[in-house]
Amino acid sequence: MTDFPKPPFPDQPQPIPGSTAAMDPKPDHGEESYRGSGRLAGKKAVITGGDSGIGRAVAIAYAREGADVLISYLNEDQDAQDTARLIEEAGRKAVLVPGDIQDAAHCRAIIAKAVEEFGRVDILVNNAAHQQTFDDIAEISDEEWDTTFRTNIHAMFYLTKAATPHMREGGAIINTTSVNADTPSPQLLAYATSKGAIQNFTGGLAQLLAEKGIRVNCVAPGPIWTPLIPSTMPPEKVKSFGEQVPMKRPGQPRELAPVYVMLASDEASYVSGATVAVTGGKPIL
Repeated sequence: MTDFPKPPFPDQPQPIPGSTAAMDPKPDHGEESYRGSGRLAGKKAVITGGDSGIGRAVAIAYAREGADVLISYLNEDQDAQDTARLIEEAGRKAVLVPGDIQDAAHCRAIIAKAVEEFGRVDILVNNAAHQQTFDDIAEISDEEWDTTFRTNIHAMFYLTKAATPHMREGGAIINTTSVNADTPSPQLLAYATSKGAIQNFTGGLAQLLAEKGIRVNCVAPGPIWTPLIPSTMPPEKVKSFGEQVPMKRPGQPRELAPVYVMLASDEASYVSGATVAVTGGKPIL
C-alpha cells in the first residue's frame, strides 16, 4: 500500500492525551496489514504508551511475531482494551497496567507486574511521551517543563533500572526519541529537549549494558499520525501536519512497527547504541 493519507486534515481538537476513535482519518496501526513470521517467538515485552499510536502498532507487530505484551498506559482505557484484544487475537497474552509513569514507584510496579505475569522481561520499549506546543518560553510553566521531563526521560531511567535485573543476555531496550532531537522545533522546546536527552541516554546506556548482552537503541520518528497530534497541536498545525517532510505526509504508526521488530529481534544482535530515523525523507545525519 502506498496510498497513505495526506494533508490537509479536518479540524479535530481533542483533550490530552487524545483518543484514536476521534481521529479523522483513523490511524493505521497495521491491524489489517502486519503479518508475523515468528521473529519474537516466546519473548516477553513491556511497551509504555502501548494503547495507541506507535505503541499500539508495535504491540500488534510484537504479538503477531510471537511475543506476550504488557501495555503501560495513562488512562485511555478504551484504546488499551482495543489493543489488548488485538494482541489476544494473535494468540498471545496481553497485560494492561494503567497509571502515570512520572511516578518512580509506578514504573517499578509495571516491571514487577511483568515479572509476575511473564517471569522475565526480554524487550522494554520506552515509548510513552508528553508534549505541548508554545510560541513563547514565557508560556511554559515550571510544572509543564517538569511534566515533560518526568514523562519522557525520567520514566525511562526508572523503568530501565527496574527491568535490567530481569533481562537475560539477548535482551533489548528500545527508546522512542524524535527527529526533534536532531532538528528541534522551537514550538516544542520542552519536548525536543527531552528527546535529545533520550538519544544521549540511549548511547550511554548501550555502552553500560553491552557486557551484560543487553542491546539499547532508539527510533527517531518524524511526523506520525497519532492521538498526540490533535490533542496537543493548534488546528492550523494539525491541518498541514506532515507536509514539511519530503514525502509531504505524516507517517502512519504501522510504518514504524517493522523497525521496532528488527531492533527487538535476535537478527539485530550487533546493533546497539544506534538511532534509526523514520522521518519521511528528512535526514538525520
